[in-house]
This record gives sequence, C-alpha cells and structure tokens, in this order.
Amino acid sequence: MNAIKFWAVFTVGVAAGAAVALIYAPQSGEKTRRQLRRGFEDAGDYLKDAAENLSDQAEKYVKRGKDIVDDVVDTASNAVSAAKKVVQI
Repeated sequence: MNAIKFWAVFTVGVAAGAAVALIYAPQSGEKTRRQLRRGFEDAGDYLKDAAENLSDQAEKYVKRGKDIVDDVVDTASNAVSAAKKVVQI
C-alpha cells in the first residue's frame, strides 16, 4: 500500500470515527459544537506557534550556514593569498 493510499484510508477512518463519536455523544449538539470550535481554534493557534518557531529555527540555521560559508571562503582566500606569496618568492 503506497503512502497516499494509506493516508487516504487513515483520513476516512478518522472522519468515520469522529462522526460516530458525535452521534453517540452524551451532551447537546450546541455544547459539542462549542467544544469542537475551541479545539479547532486551539489547534490553529498551536499550528501558528509551531510555524513561527519553525521559521525562526530555519532562519537561525540559514544565517549560521551563511556564516560558515563566509568563514570557509575567507579561509580559502587567505590560503590562496599565502600560496601566491610563497610561489612569488
């Protein structure tokens, strides 16, 4: 079973389970909808925070990578300059 098929079947199973849970819920529909809305809002807030955190981390690593590349370029440039001086002597 390939990954797309697996996730499609998984999603259908989750949706079916959620539907059954809502049908047999022991509380009113309004209360259930309110809880679902809060849950979705909380999930949305969590995803926003996670995305911001991921973005910050990615920015940090990109900057670090650029600094490392700059250091390597400087070191290589210094080595080439030193080699030129040695060859000229």
